[in-house]
Amino acid sequence: MDCGLGFDIVLMNIQGLIEAILDESRNVLLGLQKDSVQRFMQGLEQGERIFFAAQGRSGYILRCFCMRLMHLGYQAFFVGDTNTSKIRKGDILVVVSGSGQTKLTHELIKLAQQQGALTYGVIGREDSPMGRALDYSVCLPGGSKNDYSCDFHSIQPPGSSFEQAAFIFFETIVLAIFQKQGSDPRPLLDRHANLE
Repeated sequence: MDCGLGFDIVLMNIQGLIEAILDESRNVLLGLQKDSVQRFMQGLEQGERIFFAAQGRSGYILRCFCMRLMHLGYQAFFVGDTNTSKIRKGDILVVVSGSGQTKLTHELIKLAQQQGALTYGVIGREDSPMGRALDYSVCLPGGSKNDYSCDFHSIQPPGSSFEQAAFIFFETIVLAIFQKQGSDPRPLLDRHANLE
């Protein structure tokens, strides 16, 4: 059996798949509401400390954002890590969920609000338990593992398009903050890990 021929066909189609993924991300991000993005950025600026929580692949994407905000000088904590501090009034919690139904993350929203913190989310469905519970949300309707009937149809595995759009959204926020701070990489590099 010649496995190489099948692999060659896949390689020839890679550029087309890349274009399809980029198109999907672009379509999801084109629907961003300017006022919700502004509220999200204001929350980052006004929060004394920023806590982050998400599960699965969304959690990995959110960890990247948490790290970059730390590099940019924010007090940033990922919930569940051993160095996470106590959340309190004046802090904010940022969550991510494509379905808006992730039970653990939903519980963390309620716990943060009980402590007086404001909650912000990047979610795939505003009409969801998390969408209704959050103080503020940014909606990226890219579909999720729990929602096959949404208006967004993807060629990718369920949830991938939302997660990719969320990563690009967070990278855009990082770039906006970096530019606002003067685009000087030296302060960022001073906070970058050197035990690596």
